Amino acid sequence: MSRFLTVRRSDREAAEARLAPSATRSAGAARETPEDPDEFRTAFERDRDRILHSKAFRRLKHKTQVFINPDGDHYVTRLTHTLKVSQVGRAMALALGLNEALTEAICLGHDVGHCPFGHTGEEALSPYLEGGWRHAEQSVRIFRVLEPLNLTGRVIDGIRSHPWKVEPPPESPEGMLCRYADRIAYLSHDVEDAIRAGIVAAADVPGCGLLGEPGSGWIDAMIRAVVTGSNRAGRVAMDEETLEIMNRVRAFMFQRVYLRPEAEAERQKAIRVIRGLMDHYLQHPGEIPDSYRQPAADETMRAIDYVAGMTDRFALREYDRLHRPAGIG
Repeated sequence: MSRFLTVRRSDREAAEARLAPSATRSAGAARETPEDPDEFRTAFERDRDRILHSKAFRRLKHKTQVFINPDGDHYVTRLTHTLKVSQVGRAMALALGLNEALTEAICLGHDVGHCPFGHTGEEALSPYLEGGWRHAEQSVRIFRVLEPLNLTGRVIDGIRSHPWKVEPPPESPEGMLCRYADRIAYLSHDVEDAIRAGIVAAADVPGCGLLGEPGSGWIDAMIRAVVTGSNRAGRVAMDEETLEIMNRVRAFMFQRVYLRPEAEAERQKAIRVIRGLMDHYLQHPGEIPDSYRQPAADETMRAIDYVAGMTDRFALREYDRLHRPAGIG
């Protein structure tokens, strides 16, 4: 007698009947281009795996979270941030009876469009595109145009609308979980990084008295706050007390870390690098690799696609190569 079972996609879809009434079911999930379903994986599990194996996902390991091209081994990168967002999102999905695979796929793909140097890079690219450049829209562009994966509509919607400033909000509760998971993760690990770098002291950070020490304790408290708040509200939400603390921490981080005067020189350097690269490739469009020369894109969009896809290290190296005075080895 076999010690294993053969659990097929149809079995896994049937098991989703036990999820919460508001959960998104994978059966019948639509893709832009119809394709035969996988024998074993649901549509959302297939999306998750496609994102994990994408080149854009791999590049996240050398993209900045807060500290530009940091020298230390323990600072959070865009990849480690994404993995933490995924873990937080999955934990909340399981606790609320929502679709874990859909939540994971959205969380894993939510930041692949980030350009070098994080949100500073986003600011640097915005003047080149009418209406501004947004990393969430670039994430969608990567998976639909540059590295097309034919993801389901629910995953694409969750990725596009994960930032809090984007309206309308995600269509699925799993997409809303990514919004909360993103903020929970980045506030927790950015505070830890800022303390490690000596920029702030733990005692100065709002919320330490109620949430405990920054790190796993914070994450656990905020996950519980979303589970409790969602059950009370009948929709994905965080309880008011914890939400107020989280907003205070976010305001503190912008004032003391993200926009601190001491970081202005580093921020201006990042902007100079991004715009220097953009201006070069706009003047020399033939130097853009073929994989970024999409037929339907104009020269500006091709340059944006190429520069936005760079890692911090590659962008710095390319800028140095292009602007190094002649004759210097």
